[in-house]
Order: sequence, then structure tokens, then C-alpha cells
Amino acid sequence: MPNQSPLQWALAWEQRARDHRIATQPIGGGAVEVFTWGRVLDQARRIASYLASLELEPRSRVALASKNTIWWIAADLAIWMAGHISVPVYPTLARSSVRKILEHSGARAVFMGKLDDPAEIRAGVDDSLPRIRMPLAVAQHGDVLWSDLLERFPRLEAVASWDLDECATIIYTSGSTGNPKGAMHSFRAMAAAAEGVFELYPVGQDDRVLSYLPLAHVYERVLVEMGVLHTGAELFFAESLETFLEDLRRARPTLFASVPRLWQKFHGGVAAKLPSEKLARLLRVPVVRDVVRKRVLNGLGLGYCKIAASASAPIPSTLIAWYRSLGLELAEGYGMTENFGYSHGTRPGRGRPDYVGEPYRGVEHRIAADGEVQVKSPATMLGYYNEPELTRQSFTDDGWLKTGDRGEIDELGRLRITGRVKELFKTSKGKYVAPVPIENRLLQQDTIESVCVTGEGQGQPYALVVLNEAARKDPSRRGELEATLATHLQWVNSQLDPHEQLEFIVLVAEPWSIENGLLTPTMKIRRGPIEARYAERVEEFYRQKKRVFWE
Repeated sequence: MPNQSPLQWALAWEQRARDHRIATQPIGGGAVEVFTWGRVLDQARRIASYLASLELEPRSRVALASKNTIWWIAADLAIWMAGHISVPVYPTLARSSVRKILEHSGARAVFMGKLDDPAEIRAGVDDSLPRIRMPLAVAQHGDVLWSDLLERFPRLEAVASWDLDECATIIYTSGSTGNPKGAMHSFRAMAAAAEGVFELYPVGQDDRVLSYLPLAHVYERVLVEMGVLHTGAELFFAESLETFLEDLRRARPTLFASVPRLWQKFHGGVAAKLPSEKLARLLRVPVVRDVVRKRVLNGLGLGYCKIAASASAPIPSTLIAWYRSLGLELAEGYGMTENFGYSHGTRPGRGRPDYVGEPYRGVEHRIAADGEVQVKSPATMLGYYNEPELTRQSFTDDGWLKTGDRGEIDELGRLRITGRVKELFKTSKGKYVAPVPIENRLLQQDTIESVCVTGEGQGQPYALVVLNEAARKDPSRRGELEATLATHLQWVNSQLDPHEQLEFIVLVAEPWSIENGLLTPTMKIRRGPIEARYAERVEEFYRQKKRVFWE
């Protein structure tokens, strides 16, 4: 079990590696700023001194609304130094969700950082709360400037004392299954997750990590923030979606963690220039194989990557096989907000298609009678903040966390997720359908970016499909795509029981995104909103009597 907190890790780096580089931060226009451990901790101590001057009640909640920057991590450390609990807020939330989180957590101050839509986030913040404007944030009247605080306040030398088992942060769920809930995590839980993950995937001070997924989510929090504080790896930040490839190439990461949608986009970008069939032929030629692999991975900015991971949603096994053909073993991970993402991971050399790996150190798992995966983890939450009944419902009587996922465990202890317990839907024939395995098969087609299989109360299920950008923007390919997808649908249906077979595929007009409310901040599909968006047209879809058609 851990004997130091992430805050203590940071203070130790300040002492022994003060001048060592910790981060490269884009500041706009292609310029970057380099930060050392000493500089980051100095700023954190001064901001903590300001927080101490507010004379808040000890262990007050302080919110943090920003895209990923080095100041996000400095603010998190400052909150802990001042003896308070950090409450990350997703930088893409609507004002109503921001307001709910701040009110529910009882936040007493808010850090406002770099945001795509600062006015929307700001509209959810009560005017009575102190607002600290971080670097790169848009100016708002009444904000307290980070830069001013650095000049006005001395370093806080005597930082707050914490017990490892106290609540250090409240992480609100992404809301894919209802209203967000605040999972309380202790320093010990966060430290246990980092120690266990980086025992399996060794990382050190010579390694490089790119941060771009929301730090408000446990996936990025454990692999990036906790990872850097634990291992001392050098951190690079992405400036924007438009500069992402440039940011990736600058970082040359040795550890790169992402979600299936981005791994699919990378694959689609390569396939648009070098069709999969041609690439496969080249990789079968020993003389050119290594050259081709290196050229493709360098083009993606992953030429130095030795640890690559995918989590947050299922990833097609064919995609993992494609990356493996390039010499990149793509590890899968599985976890929840409620256990700080610390549950399962692919052990090097022991991956199995469609399985998310084996339990991390200290994790136990079992399958309940109804097929639900249940786990015990040293990183399990203390409970939901101010929600004792929801906390009680999340655990079995003997203390196992209910994941809400259905799964299977093989003879080596590897876990396969087969869907959500509550995602099963019933057709008009009274048969239950699990959508996730069908979606995974559909996603094996290169042109498909996202899928939602549905059909509650219908004779047969159907699929709503978002094509990748290249396919969406080339109307000349419509006929070819329809024929390809019809063949793919036939293959998928041949793998399914009769009651699971899809009646048709609808190629939707508008891509699903975080902005239109059809993806969570971690880019998982929101089934309810997606089904509601197309509900009025379902009968029309069935009347089309076509296998594949455009919305």
C-alpha cells in the first residue's frame, strides 16, 4: 500500500530535481514555454498562499474548470497545499451542468483556465464565488489574475497536513448513464492507482507523455497527472485540435494513451493515403517491412512510442491487429470513475482480442449471477459526495463495487466486457439484444467512426452509423460505400443469432460530438440522447425497406 501522497511526490521532486524539466506548454502562435519542477512548485505555493488568505473552512471544495495546461496541475497542487479538496469540471460542459456540480459540491472558489467556450462555463458560476483566472484564459470582469497572485503572495512554506485516507478530490462522472455523481477519492487511492499502473508499464524521467484528454477524467488523471508526479516523466500539452499532429510530433511521446475514436482517426488518415490492402502487402515483404512501419509511425508522431494504450470505450480487435502489424502493441485498459480507472490492463505479450486485460496489482474481480462484473480495488472511491443512498446501491452487501458492465473472465483471468447490464433492450419478439458486441463487429469496417445499435420494441434491431470524415465528405463514393457496407452488414449478421441480426444501417447526416450532446466528455456515445434524436423517424427508417441508406 502507498505510504506517500501525490502531493508528497511533488514536494520530493521540488527538492531533488528542482531544475529538471517537467513540462512544455504551448502558449499560442506556435510558441511554447518550458517549466521545471521548481517553477511549477513555486507557483503552486504562491497560489496556495492566496487560497489560505481566503480563510475557507478546512477541506473546502475548490473547483477547477480548464482544458489541460501545466497550470491545471499547479492549481491542483495548490488546492491540496492549502488544505482543500479539488473538484475538476469538464471544460466542455453546458452551464446547467457546471452549476449543478458547483452547487452539489459546495465549491467555495473556482479556477478558470483555457476554455473553448468560456462564456458558457462562466454562465454556470455564481458571481459570489472567487474566480482565479489562469494563464491562457479569456478575460472576465471580476476575475482574480493568476499572474497578480504570483506577485502579491509569498510562497506557502508550511503546506497542509493530510491523512492518506482523507478525501483529496471529487471527480464527477461524465454522465453517460444519468446525472453526474461526485466520486470521492483519497490520496491513497490515487497513489495506489499510479503505483500499480506504472509497475505494469514502467516509465521514468527519460520518458515523454502528451496530455490532451480531459484531466477532469480519471483516465488522464491517473496516466498523466499522477503518472508524471510518480515517475517524473516529461509532460507535453496539446494546444488545439488543429495543431494536434504538430503537438504530437513535438512531444515524440514514449507513452501515449488515447480513446478508440482517435486510434480510428489515425488509422483512417493512413488508410486514405495508403490503403490497408497495399500496406498489408508491403508489410509482408521482409526487405521493406521495417522501413514502412517506421515511416507510418513517424508520420503519426508515434515513432518513439513504447507504451500505447486505449481505454474509455471498446476498440475493435481488427484495429488492435492493424497497429500490431506496425510493431505497436496497443494495450487496452478498463476502469471507472468509481475506482480511479484502476481495474484491468493488458499485460505485455498476454493480450487477447476483445479482452481488456487482467486485474492490476491488488484488484479482485468476479462475475455475478446476472453477468455483472464486480471488483475490489485499492483505488475504490470513498463513496459519492453527499449521496449515501447512491453509495450504498453501488456496492454489494459484501463490499464489491458494482460496475454495471456485463462480462466474462477467461482461464488466464482476462476480462471481456460484453455490454452494460442496463443496455440490454427487448425486441417486439420478446428477445433481449446486447448492443455492444454488435457495435464492435460493425466498427471493424474502416469507414465507420461511431455506432449505436438500438431497436427497443421493434421486430429486429438496427444501427445508426457515423462515417469517418473522409467518407462523409466525398459524395462521389456514396454508391461504393453503400455496396461495401451492405456486404459488411451481411457479414456481421452472419455472426449473430437470428433475433440479433440488424434490419438495416442508417448513415446519419450529422456527426456525434461532445458539443451536440451525443458524446460524453470522454467520447463515449450517449445512448439515450442519440435514440431520442432519431425516435420520430424510426418508423420511416423501417418503411425504407433498404439495407443501407443515408439519413
